[in-house]
Amino acid sequence: MKPRTERQYLPVLLGLASSLAFAATTAAAPALNENWPQWRGPLQNGVAPSANPPTTWSETNNVKWKVKIPGSGQATPIIWENRVFIQTAIPTGKKVESKPDNDGAQPPAVQPQAGGEPPRKGPGEGKGMVPPRFGGGPKPTEVYQFAVLCLDRQTGKVLWQKVAREEVPHEGFKQNDGSLASSSGLTDGQHVFAYFGSRGLYCYDLDGKLVWEQDLGKMRMAMSFGEGSSLALCKDTLIVNRDNEDDSFIIALDKRTGKTLWKKPREERSSWSTPLIIERDGKAQAVVTATGKIRSYNVTSGDVLWECGGLTRNVIPCPVADAGMVYCMSGFQGNALLAIRLGRTGDLTGSDAIAWTHNKSTPYVPSPLLYGDKLYFLANNNGILSCLNTKSGEPLINAERLEDLSGVYASPLGAAGRVYLAGRNGVTVVLKQSDKLEVLAANQLDEKFEASPAAAGKDLFLRGREYLYCITEK
Repeated sequence: MKPRTERQYLPVLLGLASSLAFAATTAAAPALNENWPQWRGPLQNGVAPSANPPTTWSETNNVKWKVKIPGSGQATPIIWENRVFIQTAIPTGKKVESKPDNDGAQPPAVQPQAGGEPPRKGPGEGKGMVPPRFGGGPKPTEVYQFAVLCLDRQTGKVLWQKVAREEVPHEGFKQNDGSLASSSGLTDGQHVFAYFGSRGLYCYDLDGKLVWEQDLGKMRMAMSFGEGSSLALCKDTLIVNRDNEDDSFIIALDKRTGKTLWKKPREERSSWSTPLIIERDGKAQAVVTATGKIRSYNVTSGDVLWECGGLTRNVIPCPVADAGMVYCMSGFQGNALLAIRLGRTGDLTGSDAIAWTHNKSTPYVPSPLLYGDKLYFLANNNGILSCLNTKSGEPLINAERLEDLSGVYASPLGAAGRVYLAGRNGVTVVLKQSDKLEVLAANQLDEKFEASPAAAGKDLFLRGREYLYCITEK
């Protein structure tokens, strides 16, 4: 199969470009084609439309540069022209005495009630009377710097580094799996927006000058698993979803000032999915997946346009959409994938708005890749790949194992007719975009990859636990 051309992507670009118009800057075209401005790329589907990164590399071949990033984080690199932005949490070594309180303690996970709605909080929850945490890490006793770095794309040299906040985190995160800087940043070509969840939202210009900041309060995540939802942008409106164990809400902010435009409560518990911005019938909407309901919000007013039940608990994968449908999935304690027709209103649960479903081998952590008419996703957090035809839901690749991958948290990347899958064992498998499993290469590096890859131009960016790689064919 030949790689798809930019013209073949035109229907998708037209359907989604308006939601990523990025302040009507003169750089709007590069935002869609030449850069990686946000989590899951220019169209929020994992595809870099005009990128052509290498197929093969190693520690001694096709590495343009390799730079150690201070601290740790799983935020995806954000690329704009000659700048690379990355977020990290840096331990300072400054210890504080642990306070004898229950701040940060977590209740055990609970099954949703009938109909998919999350259970109500029990007596004392959110008031300090909570059971001990399970699964997550202990409350930190060390001061961290929550920082944004800007690197030169050609050399990897740090151009500037800004500390957004310095504090002791109020709760821990899942050790060896999460981080204190898992949310990815976003740029509109004029500013970079750095989101650190409970540590706030910050707007810098491209030279690192702080423009505004907004404290959205603390989140209390289930079982101290840590935070992870990223920002979404629709023209001048930033959308932030804040699903947690206490007072969940979704909020819209003016990207120019940080001023709140609207804020809506959500009857949801902890989730980690990022809102998807789409446009339908002249209205921009933000689609948010969660345990209770998938909901679509009018970006202008915050009103719910439609909703639909059917996902499992602990939703992490982000939805993706084409011109006609949105694809939502989850994979914790069950498997669920719903293809929902756009253009409907109201509660769509169990209706003919659901074009097809798939209840096998869906992901827990990695988000799917929507590449043309193919939907790629991994089973749980493993190197077991499925690919479905988006029109019918027919499996083209049906839960086939990739022997070179051992554990996958990173989401797939699509570029130049290829699919890139980065594993926690340091291997990145490259596949041909095809109706069958065709492995082109398996590339080993001296790192462990949990952050999702990014691509722009001829460059592939891989963030490991310690190092950021820029891979380019030499």
